[in-house]
Order: sequence, then C-alpha cells, then structure tokens
Amino acid sequence: MRLTQKGEQEAVRAGDLFKEHNLLPELLHTSLLRRAINTAEIALNEAERHWIPVRRSWKLNERHYGALQGKDKKATLAQYGDEQFQLWRRSFDVPPPPIEDGVEFSQVNDPRYQDLGNLIPKTECLKDVVQRLIPYWEQEIVPDLKSGKVTLITAHGNSLRALVKHLDGISDQDIAALNIPTGIPLLYALDDDFKPIKIGGEYLDPAAAKLAIEAVANQGRK
Repeated sequence: MRLTQKGEQEAVRAGDLFKEHNLLPELLHTSLLRRAINTAEIALNEAERHWIPVRRSWKLNERHYGALQGKDKKATLAQYGDEQFQLWRRSFDVPPPPIEDGVEFSQVNDPRYQDLGNLIPKTECLKDVVQRLIPYWEQEIVPDLKSGKVTLITAHGNSLRALVKHLDGISDQDIAALNIPTGIPLLYALDDDFKPIKIGGEYLDPAAAKLAIEAVANQGRK
C-alpha cells in the first residue's frame, strides 16, 4: 500500500521535527512494507539523513489480519458488527480467521517472505506481534542502542503498540486502550537497563499527537 498525500506530508513534517529537536537518526530499523519504507525515506531525506544504515525485518511488519487482510475497517464493521469488530481489532489474543493460501493478500508466494517457511503468518493477534517483535528488539535493536546510536524505528500501528507495551510494561488488558498516531515521532529515552526514563515517551509534536490519537481511536466508526 502506497502512502497517501497526507502520509507523505506527515513524513516531511517528521523529518523537520528531527531537525528542530536536534534528534538526527544514525541508524534505521524498518519493516518490509512499503508504507514504513517510504515514510522513513521521506523523513530522512527531509532531515538530510538519507545516507544512514538501514536494517529491514518482517518482524517489524504490521499485524496480519488473516482473512480480513485488505478489507476496509468500515466495511468490516458493517459486515461483522461492532462487538466482533472490536474483539478482533483490540483484543490481545483473539486473531481473525486465517487467510487461505493463494488469495490476493496471502504472503505465501511473496518474495519478501520466501525464506520464512511455516513462520509466514496466516493471521495474527497482538500477542503474536509481541512474540515476533520483542526478540528482534532485544537481539538487533538493543545492541545498536548500546553502541550509543540514535536509532529510528519506522513501523506500524500494531508493531509499535507491541513495542510500547513491552517498554512501558502495559498489561494485556490495558493495551487495548493504547492508540499510536501515524507520522508523529515518539521519543523514548532509556536508562542503562533500557527502561523508559519517562513512561509513554514524548511526542515531538504533542498537540498534533493528541488530535491524531483521537482520530485513530475513532477509525472505522464513521
């Protein structure tokens, strides 16, 4: 999925915020999905950091919605009703029905995932995203942080929720209430044990983040 014009504008603004706050990334971790890759490219170009090393992993991908993959949230809400919609969207451990091999949004024949074998997800809940993402955080991202590098992670709503859940110690129940807006950099300063100095981190544009969080919470309800 390509970035919308709004997404491109958000990415430009993110790059400007990096410069305004003198937070210039030295290393990028991103998913294998076009939206995250393009967002990072635009933001880093705006911040004149287009040249930094890049590491990509499917473990930072957005959650796979199984048979719902590719379906509009409004359409899913209309088809299944609010209760089922919210259960799939916000529960920690209830995945949607699995996707069938060979349909348009299956990843079985996608060259990006050809080496994953039976690890290719056919559906995921947030618990599944946590289980694939946290080992990547510990094994790949933390070593970069230990080296002192300003590290940028460009990912997606649910993969970032999974990471924030881990960092902030949010319970399986309370994570349902967490919304993360698109395109607004969220800074986590960590102590020597890689625990947040400030729970929840700090958005580089708090006012815009507040409005965007409300918009995310209302997705699919209009």
